[in-house]
Amino acid sequence: MSNQTTVTEFLLLGFSDIQELQILHFVVFLLLYLISLLGNLLIITAIALDHHLHIPMYFFLMNLSILDLGSISVTIPKSMANSLMNTRSISSIPYSGCVTQVFFFFFFASADFAILIIMAYDRYVAICQPLHYETVMNRRAFVQMAASAWISGMIYSALHTGNTFAISFCGGEEEGKELTRICRGS
Repeated sequence: MSNQTTVTEFLLLGFSDIQELQILHFVVFLLLYLISLLGNLLIITAIALDHHLHIPMYFFLMNLSILDLGSISVTIPKSMANSLMNTRSISSIPYSGCVTQVFFFFFFASADFAILIIMAYDRYVAICQPLHYETVMNRRAFVQMAASAWISGMIYSALHTGNTFAISFCGGEEEGKELTRICRGS
């Protein structure tokens, strides 16, 4: 007969118990978060408002900024809240909160990589085949490329998260360490 205990919460380890260091952690991450938020929002706004920037390279850059906003917003605010409230729990709805956070983190990260690959292809075509660039990178093509990056990120994230949380986390001490490692950065 197997152990039927269910996981009720995941704990973050590695944060200091010293209040001053927790406040320092909060302030540093708040500044980094605000700077990143401001920078990405400026990129998105500049590209959206200037019609001269409605070319594939800037369209992909805007998508990259949106994905970057998502990836930092999935991780940093929870880390800051944990530091400020001196808690180590992942979520108030513990298990589903960790699953959701892992899903969105991998979604944004994998779609980010896909957009970077597409941007590299865009530059390759622009440099190596400049006379064919307008034909290869037309509006329909680059919108489909961006959509495929978002969809592939969603599929990869669903597969990764589903497989990660399909395993049992209530075994021995080693499985508990593995789960802590998975959720530590989330």
